Amino acid sequence: MMKEGSQHMAGLEEAVYKNVDACKQIAAIIRSSFGPNGMNKMVVNHLDKLFVTSDAATIIRELEVQHPAARLLIFASQMQEAEIGDGTNFVIIFAARLLEKAENLLRMGLSPSEVIEGYELAAAKALETLPELVCYTATSVYNKEEMVKCIKPVIASKLFGQEDFLADLITEACVIVTPKESKRLAFNVDNIRVAKIIGSGVLSSQAVKGMVFRREVEGTIRLVKDAKIAVYTCPVDTMQTETKGTVLLKNADELKAFSNGEEEMLEKQIKEIYDQGVRVVVSGSKFGDLALHFLNKYGIMAVKIISKHDIRRLCRTVNATALPRLVAPTSKEIGHIDEVVVDELGDTTVTIFRQKDDSSQVATIIIRGSTDNIMDDVERAIDDGVNTFKSLTKDARCLPGAGATEIELAHRLSAFAETLPGLEQYAVTAFSEALEAIPVALAENAGLKGQDVVSRLYAAHAKGDIQVGVDNLEEGNGIKNAHTAGIWDLFQTKFWGLKFAANAANTVLRVDQIIMSKPAGGPKAPKQAGPSDHDDDCC
Repeated sequence: MMKEGSQHMAGLEEAVYKNVDACKQIAAIIRSSFGPNGMNKMVVNHLDKLFVTSDAATIIRELEVQHPAARLLIFASQMQEAEIGDGTNFVIIFAARLLEKAENLLRMGLSPSEVIEGYELAAAKALETLPELVCYTATSVYNKEEMVKCIKPVIASKLFGQEDFLADLITEACVIVTPKESKRLAFNVDNIRVAKIIGSGVLSSQAVKGMVFRREVEGTIRLVKDAKIAVYTCPVDTMQTETKGTVLLKNADELKAFSNGEEEMLEKQIKEIYDQGVRVVVSGSKFGDLALHFLNKYGIMAVKIISKHDIRRLCRTVNATALPRLVAPTSKEIGHIDEVVVDELGDTTVTIFRQKDDSSQVATIIIRGSTDNIMDDVERAIDDGVNTFKSLTKDARCLPGAGATEIELAHRLSAFAETLPGLEQYAVTAFSEALEAIPVALAENAGLKGQDVVSRLYAAHAKGDIQVGVDNLEEGNGIKNAHTAGIWDLFQTKFWGLKFAANAANTVLRVDQIIMSKPAGGPKAPKQAGPSDHDDDCC
């Protein structure tokens, strides 16, 4: 029926079990990178770029997994990344554990539909129970102390030991750009920019109200304070006609007059801009030599910014309107900046647009580090922290971390399964046992025996200590009160993680046939590169 070379696999042995095995393999890669004691992975992608990181989102993106079932888990983790910005490793580890438990049930004789029905029942019960486990709720996103407490555990899972400094830095930058007077709190992650400058150490990083570009200014003016600013997307140069023309010059006087006329026209345009009070001109294109001469003559700073995305962000920062033609801006189109200064950080020259009050809509975190890999890891941690702040603006509830929430859910789901009369009770029990994968991974990555720690956690939760989680050997027995220690997980992260993981596992279990067409011959078409949001100036 199908073209020669196509493949067809059906049944439990060929389809379901092979899918489960592929999902377990991708989870095995991620599991050892989970938690504050997780190990780094060294990944070299198809472009020979090296990544040394424990960030699950980066690892699965660069691995280029081909197996369709494993890719379903990766799609679920990518949805978690898009929705929350954190918890991608939780989704993969938990979903793979659900599939592993489902494989045991299928070998016992249950049908996939019975397992799926039990998993859906257990997931609904877990999501219903989750609000009862909330241990802390932040009162205001403008309260830096509260935000630091909530963001610190997220940073600790990536860069253990530097979470205090980075959490404070991220909170400072996020509070700067959070709308103060808006009735509906609308925090935009894109308003937090990152500039990586090699040299010094991570503790030398800083947050700036405004934007930072890794480039020199074009003219000779290197410092302007309390100035009006005009932004252009066109070249700041002599006017170019839209059509070609021919000018006949009969002698040197005519040539001189023609040249003088062009110069006078350009100087008139620069003078009109100066008369409007503008002292900083930003262009998304080039500055001509003649234009730079007149800008220097009138004491106007000239800054070139190539990225159109950064032009838009700068306009938001200074409250200006980008103009497509070199004309004098109106008062509504002119922006205001407290300070534009050219500075040196290490051996890198930067141009800083700084707003000294709280009116800035964009903040930049300048990352310092001894190597590019260290700065990349810090950038990923900052991205998680910023997304955590965004989630807190929507839902400020927190759950006990360190595996405490998972063990309590497992404890309650196990009791819930005993009340069910049908075969779905086996699937609900398997769902509760799959939740143990999180504290087991945390314990094993910390050098503890996973099952021994889980046994102690169950004993503590049976006594009513529902906030007890995995400890990093500080108290000797491997468990501690996560809430008292300030180890929290966001409610939104856990809610969506459970939902995405259960849906991904059920989707894989619903597959009973794999049909693959014969690959097309010839060279593959190159991927179309989308618009990049990063550039060399401010990334």
